[in-house]
Amino acid sequence: MIRYSLICNKDHEFDGWFAGSDAFDKQVRRGLVDCPVCGSAKVQKALMTPGVPVKSNRKALAEPVKALHAPADPKVHEMIEMVRKLREHVETNADYVGDRFAEEARRIHYGEKDPRGIYGEATIEDAVELHEEGIDVLPLPKLPDEAN
Repeated sequence: MIRYSLICNKDHEFDGWFAGSDAFDKQVRRGLVDCPVCGSAKVQKALMTPGVPVKSNRKALAEPVKALHAPADPKVHEMIEMVRKLREHVETNADYVGDRFAEEARRIHYGEKDPRGIYGEATIEDAVELHEEGIDVLPLPKLPDEAN
């Protein structure tokens, strides 16, 4: 797989993963690559810095650097703020159960524990199994500044 920095004809930058250079070229010719911001299919490779491996003895940064690569579209920032408020609401009004989320959700669903809001960690497989059992779960997406 190869990652390309891409840019559309409206100067929106984004990344794309392809099996190789030929796969990128074929997909662009067929109109299968489009900008996630504006939907334009007029996409080309942008200039990229080369991927240089990091030395193993390099000192780590003292604190993580926050980064967000998104267009200046205010709707994107509104959406991020809405997700942030949703997470704050959940964290304020529900009990954190950590990696016992699937187990606790089942106990509540099957009446073994009193009903209450909970949040925690679950694998994708656990979430799918809970959904198949009729247990409502909703993943809380990570915000861009939480991934750094």
